[in-house]
Amino acid sequence: MARVPLLEENNHPELADSIAKIKGARGGRLINIYRLMLHSPALANAWFDLNQAVRYGTEIDGQSREIAVIRVAILNNVEYVQQAHGPAYALKEGLTPEQVTAIADWQPSRLFSAPQRALLAYTDAMTREIDVTDNIFAELRRHFSERQAVELTMLIGAYNMLTRFLKALEVDPEPSTAAPQ
Repeated sequence: MARVPLLEENNHPELADSIAKIKGARGGRLINIYRLMLHSPALANAWFDLNQAVRYGTEIDGQSREIAVIRVAILNNVEYVQQAHGPAYALKEGLTPEQVTAIADWQPSRLFSAPQRALLAYTDAMTREIDVTDNIFAELRRHFSERQAVELTMLIGAYNMLTRFLKALEVDPEPSTAAPQ
């Protein structure tokens, strides 16, 4: 159970515009992340806009996006994001179930391409050490443009923020039928 109660949309008519925007992009549902974030409408709206931008307004391909998101969730031990992105988005983007499983222990796996391995190493460095070595960044840049490097960095940073938020406030995962954030 979340450390802060999740808002019930019917009890907050003053949030109707924000709720409608969020539900419109989330299959008609107000998921737990937003039910918690809406305690601060400005932050909920800012997260929504950032999330939409890092997911849909970039040159990052869907497989790379989902690999990075799932890896951050694994490293930060956040079931909410792992559950949402593993089955829902990763498979939709063309990752195999074996790849999704292998993200947890990617280094010995042969299921990932060179660009995917560079991204996984970069995600690990950003999430675990924060400092990224020149070698890891150079390998990322061998496979991704300057714009994509910036976009991947923002995506990884954003999901590090989100996973830490979810972990600190103990937000429960959505029921299995829920659309991911």
